[in-house]
Amino acid sequence: MKPLSEFIKEALRVVELAKDAEITLRIMGACAVRIHCTRYEYLFEKLSRELTDIDFCSYSKFKPNMRKFFEELGYKPREYMFRYWERAGLPREIYDDEKNQRTVDVFYDELSMCHKINFRGRLELDYPTITLSDLLLEKMQIVKLNEKDVKDMIILLREHDIAEKEEKEMINGKYIATLLSKDWCFYYTVTTNLKRVRDFSKSYKALTREDLDDVSLKVDHLLQIIEETPKSLKWKVRQKIGTKVKWYTEVEEVPYPR
Repeated sequence: MKPLSEFIKEALRVVELAKDAEITLRIMGACAVRIHCTRYEYLFEKLSRELTDIDFCSYSKFKPNMRKFFEELGYKPREYMFRYWERAGLPREIYDDEKNQRTVDVFYDELSMCHKINFRGRLELDYPTITLSDLLLEKMQIVKLNEKDVKDMIILLREHDIAEKEEKEMINGKYIATLLSKDWCFYYTVTTNLKRVRDFSKSYKALTREDLDDVSLKVDHLLQIIEETPKSLKWKVRQKIGTKVKWYTEVEEVPYPR
């Protein structure tokens, strides 16, 4: 397994070079969580949280330049996946650095998985990563939440406080709540996962009582903001149907041949 620092250094290098090339590119996923969590970075080791790849997002207007950009950095486009995502109508590309055994995912304009997260107009709000609010939503939109995502959220919440506006190194609870107030399906997945993070955190012996209490308080605070935000008519209509009808998009597992 590659040292965690190698992924972080490479992600930061790529974003800086993209900036020089006048390409808007931001780090997302586990690397972004790691970059934002310097005070509690020791928890990554204590919780055995490893990194396996690098995720980026950009705007579709930069897509024509992205292939050349990554090829000049030594990355090879995964042609099969380019064609797959294009047929599926999903704005996504995958590149491999075979020499250093690294893979990068590039998403354009939005993350379209179990739920959609729109990045349009939001990539300028932070650098070199997406905002903490979008980072939390990126993880919490996963219906079949896995352990690595739980660990990321525990550390992200341990490191950062909840705010009600866009502030540096703060999670914008109001933005999240407003977004979820219009979409019951997304609301249900995010609130369910926040409760899972709070409950699952108690099973990690590596966390102190102070860690657990802090994460729990922040989850409760965020849930309170979400619940107190007025809901749209569309939200209320969909709530009545509930989980009797599938409320998320099934993410298909596809082979990634090189």
